[in-house]
Amino acid sequence: MEIDDKKLEELKQKIKQEYDKVGKVWCPCLEDHVHFNNEGFEHLLFKSWNRGRSKLEQYTRLRLFPFIPKIIAKSHTLQEYDEKKIFVRQKINSRWEKRLKLVRYYVFVAIEKSVRLKIIIKEIEGGEKFFYSLYPSWKTTKDNPQKKIFYSGNLEED
Repeated sequence: MEIDDKKLEELKQKIKQEYDKVGKVWCPCLEDHVHFNNEGFEHLLFKSWNRGRSKLEQYTRLRLFPFIPKIIAKSHTLQEYDEKKIFVRQKINSRWEKRLKLVRYYVFVAIEKSVRLKIIIKEIEGGEKFFYSLYPSWKTTKDNPQKKIFYSGNLEED
């Protein structure tokens, strides 16, 4: 499926406006607010710093975003949890540095519009919990509706 550049750009602008309006959402499962900062929006468009996603992947994630605040607000069950020490890029004293920090990932799963979504909340040691990513855990193909394609792997890049 080919995504038109103009259509993608319009969707980016529309979702960016919605994203900025959200601010933060109370999550009953985490008993804390989940913030919607720029890092989460950027991760919808980029796999990691300076490494972009395909147009189709961006389009899919952006189209699914409107469901996310409602799902987080209703979530009472954590599906996955991971924590590890990784180097995190942070701006310190007006320059970017990589520091070793403990990072926690909280993953929720929901089904919306026949798509199973995984929503990743990230917490960097000493910081607040924030929306980090979403991706469809499966999708059906037109050729074979019974066949499911799974997305999984590295929570930092998914």
